[in-house]
Amino acid sequence: MPVRHKNVLAGFGVVCVLGVAGISVALAAANHEVLEADKKFSAKTLEISVGDTVTFVNNDSIKHNITIKKMKFNSGLQEPGRDVEVMFDKNGKFKVRCGIHPKMKLKVVVN
Repeated sequence: MPVRHKNVLAGFGVVCVLGVAGISVALAAANHEVLEADKKFSAKTLEISVGDTVTFVNNDSIKHNITIKKMKFNSGLQEPGRDVEVMFDKNGKFKVRCGIHPKMKLKVVVN
């Protein structure tokens, strides 16, 4: 299944200030959607930017549990049909797992 990307303007968007000209420019953070179905993520690797959000959508008929050890993130039980949003505010490589289904793996690369 493809990963769908959509740009959103959000309150946590990055602000870039050009000091010489005194101009402020707001850059929109992006939202990336990853589907969970058949005990798999819809992508194996996802490359995003600092400040972007990933929405994990449980399109399965079973519960999942999103965990990101490096961020000390645990979604708790994610019921079928429910979304979990995670904002990545630091660069690096993050291993996303399902705490229930160990073969569900996703690598998120944040630049």
